[in-house]
Amino acid sequence: MPIPSKRVPNRENLADQLRAVRSETERLCVRLTPEDCQLQSMPDCSPPKWHLAHTAWFFETFILASVDPNFQPYNPHFNYLFNSYYDAVGTRWPRHARGLLSRPTLSEVYAYRHAIDEQILARMEAVDGRTFEAIAPFIELGLNHEQQHQELLLTDVKHAFGLNPLKPAYATVDCPALPSETSQRWVRFEPGVRQIGHSGGGFAFDNEGPRHNTYIGGFEIAVRSVTAREYLRFMEDGGYDRPEYWLSDGWAARQQNNWNAPLYWERTVSGWSLFTLRGMLELDPTQPVCHVSLYEADAYARWAEARLPTEAEWEIAATGREIAGNFLDSGLLHPHASESLFGDVWVWTASPYTPYPGFRYATGAIGEYNGKFMCNQMVLRGGSCVTPVGHIRPTYRNFFPPDARWQFSGLRLAKDFTA
Repeated sequence: MPIPSKRVPNRENLADQLRAVRSETERLCVRLTPEDCQLQSMPDCSPPKWHLAHTAWFFETFILASVDPNFQPYNPHFNYLFNSYYDAVGTRWPRHARGLLSRPTLSEVYAYRHAIDEQILARMEAVDGRTFEAIAPFIELGLNHEQQHQELLLTDVKHAFGLNPLKPAYATVDCPALPSETSQRWVRFEPGVRQIGHSGGGFAFDNEGPRHNTYIGGFEIAVRSVTAREYLRFMEDGGYDRPEYWLSDGWAARQQNNWNAPLYWERTVSGWSLFTLRGMLELDPTQPVCHVSLYEADAYARWAEARLPTEAEWEIAATGREIAGNFLDSGLLHPHASESLFGDVWVWTASPYTPYPGFRYATGAIGEYNGKFMCNQMVLRGGSCVTPVGHIRPTYRNFFPPDARWQFSGLRLAKDFTA
């Protein structure tokens, strides 16, 4: 559910945005074969074909069907097949079995998308001004929802390709030379009462508000993310074998899953390599470390005699900063060294994903978008190298379980200081 905004988007501009976002999703699939689009490598991942269909289902269900009481669905079975987690909409096909859906075919899914696009655009043009004002926030929500799935699509493809012994490359990209690694520096923030959360100007998800006061103690935050070189020192110092650095649940997860390095890292005769969307690459120690769980990030921070920032600290540090960095539009598809607070890797925070003071769940099925997950999740901030440009904000709250590693997740350190 979007946070109510005082502005109403221009009808023509919103139609252009819809065409651009919907086309981008399909552009990301051009490099994939129909067989690739069927892959589901684990229950948390979804096949590209399912992402393509689900995002069309979202527009059909929450815009077309809600505006027209006589609306006839494109295919009455698709509500069951492509509903993700909206219990109020009805029952759904099990998440872990999405890869078993060989039908509808990929071409049928594309036909479904194009038919829904035509109907959405026609409806946007035909409705009166009051109706457009009512549906525009939900169209914006659908576009931002689809951008989330663009990132998930690439993340899921990487996981599936990473399990393949052929180690196929999603794309061949020339990566620019990395700058020399800079020594870690810190930015200090004085203690006091600050405001965080979205103010309602422009689009935001409901979990980003309400804007509210929060007290922070004095803290310092690192100017860049932790690099692979720095993380290697933790590994070489026995970090994965020293329980004193680990949370209890984290140590259990490390033992159960036999973690001894970030996901996609492989030790070779000549050193460490890692799997990327560009195939196997030699590990560049100056790049931000990526694909670590909250547990690994927290263990590293303890070892480094620091801690993870809270989400309020991260947002305070990010407020007023230019939203520039390595995002999906760069085409690199891999973290790159920079001192930006945005892009490259999502950074774990020490904050559980809970409602802000004054948060209210939206009524109806659309209220299930974010609020129902406010339990057993941790907040990440900043976006990654596969986040669509323009999708991120200083107030954006991503969230995943603390053992998740397949996302482009890294870490940035923080410290306390006394004034």
